[in-house]
Amino acid sequence: MSTDRLERKRQDHEPPAATSERGWRYHHLGIPTSIPRRGEVYLEQFKLHVSGFNTSPYGIEWMRFEPDSPISELIKTVPHIAFEVDDLDAAIVGRDILTEPNSPSDGARVAMIIHNGAPIELIEFRDRKMNRPRTKIVRGRQARQERNEFGT
Repeated sequence: MSTDRLERKRQDHEPPAATSERGWRYHHLGIPTSIPRRGEVYLEQFKLHVSGFNTSPYGIEWMRFEPDSPISELIKTVPHIAFEVDDLDAAIVGRDILTEPNSPSDGARVAMIIHNGAPIELIEFRDRKMNRPRTKIVRGRQARQERNEFGT
């Protein structure tokens, strides 16, 4: 059972709890496509062609799957948002897990969760984990007070 429920409804001007309360950082938006794109990189273990991530100022990553790709059908058909997290194991506690934590490349661990039918990728970079100061996470009343104090 997922613990992804908000204590109160989010207001139009408020950022999502994933960034404002949990301290998750936007990383990319993965979009499935069937159209070959310039600059594709083939990831053999996933039977997947990726492109765009390293040239997009917005973190758009195009994903073109081979018919026999072992990736979940949900990921192959529905765009996903990806967040960088400080602690992947803690971030997935109580979440509906689509893909268990794994290491697709050196220094990175990823997992996919599902929220409201949408896939969400969580990424932990080991080298950053050792060097990054902890993200300040502000919840509840303190968050509302800080937003009011700064006029946000």
